[in-house]
Amino acid sequence: MSPVPGGLPCGSEEEFIRRLYAEHGTLLLRYAARLLGGDWHRAEDILQEAALRAWKHALALGLDVAEARPWMFTVVKNLVIDHRRARTIRPPENVALDTLHNATATDDNVERLLTSHLVTDALDDLTEQHREIIRLMYYLECSVAQVADHLSIPPGTAKSRSYYALRALKKALAARGHGAN
Repeated sequence: MSPVPGGLPCGSEEEFIRRLYAEHGTLLLRYAARLLGGDWHRAEDILQEAALRAWKHALALGLDVAEARPWMFTVVKNLVIDHRRARTIRPPENVALDTLHNATATDDNVERLLTSHLVTDALDDLTEQHREIIRLMYYLECSVAQVADHLSIPPGTAKSRSYYALRALKKALAARGHGAN
């Protein structure tokens, strides 16, 4: 096996994930399902996301399955928290269409379209850096860590750029007579 830049043989991360699943997969799945109120399908998704993060951080974790266990439980817990927060912001995916539409659906669509044009126009006033941060974080729903990775900047810089980008967008909207709440 040839070494990778971190000095470990190729395939070490994959073997690490196999051992992680073998030793902790069942416990992590049960833990996630319990936190999710018995939603085993979502728990499996959470476990896969946690495993992906472990694979990305395998070198930082030292490829030690035993020492990775507390880290994995923390990642699973945080992913469940993120899932719950997202569900409070977004409607459930399986809501029947009839419950989403009402008599004012057409008015809502027109309002949404006008707002969309207003925001698109206001985005043109921003710097390219601010537009990119808003696109990544709010349109593509990337996490701060993903944005930082993508732009090769520290996570703190990604957070502050998003703060200033939103501030600039609010000013651009206010200049157009649309009070940003």
